Amino acid sequence: MNNQRLILLLVFFFSIMMLWDAWLRQGQPAQPAKTAQQESAQTQGTGASSAAVPSAPTFAAAPGAVPVPGSAGVNPAVTGAAVMKVKTDLVVADISAQGGDLVRLELLHHHATENRKENFILLDAAHHYAAQSGLIGVGLPNHKSVWRLPAEALTLKDGENELRVALEAAVDGGGKVVKTYVFKRGSYLVDVEHALVGAAAPAGASAYFQLTRDDKSPEGANAMMMTFTGAAIYTDQEKFRKVEFKDFGGKNKHLIQADNGWVAMVQHYFFSAWLPAGGSEREYFTRQLGGDLFAAGVVVPFAGDKLSVPFYSGPQEQDKLDKIAPGLSLVVDYGWLTMIAAPLFWVLEWLHKFVGNWGWAIILLTMLIKGVFFPLSAASYKSMAKMRVLTPKLTKLKEAYGDDKARMNQEMMELYKREKVNPLGGCLPILVQIPVFIALYWVLLGTVEMRGAPWLGWITDLTAKDPFFILPVIMGVTMFVQTKLNPTPPDPIQAKIMLWMPIVFTGMFLFFPSGLVLYWTVNNALSIAQQWQINRMIEGAAKQKTG
Repeated sequence: MNNQRLILLLVFFFSIMMLWDAWLRQGQPAQPAKTAQQESAQTQGTGASSAAVPSAPTFAAAPGAVPVPGSAGVNPAVTGAAVMKVKTDLVVADISAQGGDLVRLELLHHHATENRKENFILLDAAHHYAAQSGLIGVGLPNHKSVWRLPAEALTLKDGENELRVALEAAVDGGGKVVKTYVFKRGSYLVDVEHALVGAAAPAGASAYFQLTRDDKSPEGANAMMMTFTGAAIYTDQEKFRKVEFKDFGGKNKHLIQADNGWVAMVQHYFFSAWLPAGGSEREYFTRQLGGDLFAAGVVVPFAGDKLSVPFYSGPQEQDKLDKIAPGLSLVVDYGWLTMIAAPLFWVLEWLHKFVGNWGWAIILLTMLIKGVFFPLSAASYKSMAKMRVLTPKLTKLKEAYGDDKARMNQEMMELYKREKVNPLGGCLPILVQIPVFIALYWVLLGTVEMRGAPWLGWITDLTAKDPFFILPVIMGVTMFVQTKLNPTPPDPIQAKIMLWMPIVFTGMFLFFPSGLVLYWTVNNALSIAQQWQINRMIEGAAKQKTG
């Protein structure tokens, strides 16, 4: 390779390829083709309540599918089933009489992605996204049964710390099951209790808790910022496992037996999860229910007359998740760079507590990272400065030996040796820094705490694109200045490519979150200052030497 700028160009393209690979790996899978049976099932009703009751777990005393009581059941939005509203200080929840399902959840402290005047809706009919639960056993009610609602609406009153919402459904042969949602003040965690009253659980009875959803991307997703949407299962043995919708397959897949862990449905910034208490047997599963409807859940034995399983549905607030359940913060997915990204977020969060603004915290973090890598950057810029001084001599060599590539390369290597310049010296330090840059990209992309956070002036949401594209243009200008500070490649084609790089990057960054563009712009500005100073020193020393 005959000049350092080509190597740097390859490094830039390598980093872009890594980012693009991460987008594709984390991105939304293509919708699977529908079979004739799936099409038929969809025409009969694809609502969440049409899902089959999970089979009894393999550890249960009564194996195989359990007869489904009552009517087949369909989407409450289609049937007009009664729905009650529950309001707390954080959410507004809709609970349907059809199945006793939690079919809608509005987050009062998070704005919608496209309309900031409206609240964000996590569980909703648009995606057939619901939280379902029921009992597995002959004559026991499940999410296809009709439950009696206690009221049309209930509200957590001032001074109250919890609100209990008790639904009832009859058991064949007498007795009833009481399903109770326990909402808590200041928490997105809801306890879901099932209690048998006036009846005994049949041998081998189990309870299931599942999340159903279609495979469509959430509101606000775009091709330039693809993030993972799908299921996640965590156990101490297998740790965190993501499951894309295209991998759900058949009736039951990803069956995992454990005595710990949780199952979740994850999307950008938010998630829902069933969190059974540790120490009890359970079996995790994923299922394709028909068409584009999928379910992920857990089956646990129903011993005694009461069982309670916590349910979380809300934002991915990292400082709170691991206090709820082990490994729960892993839903904030940084991929293979988690070991780098997690400490970066910790520092960013600490800076935010110190300055009180996420934008200024990003700037301070950028300065800290720049300081940590200062020796590497200095070595890189010194090498590039020396190459810049040698550019006229390299151009003369090309003019003298342009028709003899072997001789030209030989003369160039002798020139590097004579001037004590390493043509790779500017690239290797940059290669070391690339993982940190990409890790910080995922930190800024996945931090829900930054969602809706302003910086200054026109930047009112650091997770949204710049509405006036001012920051991306400034970033492009800084890249252009950096290009001019770098040595000019002797090859005219390479020189043109380097001049086009700022334009290409500016076009990409037009649609990036403002926080990412802010980081890149500040990093470029600091690099310009450092590189300009080093260029001035090296060129001054070269003039004194020749003078």
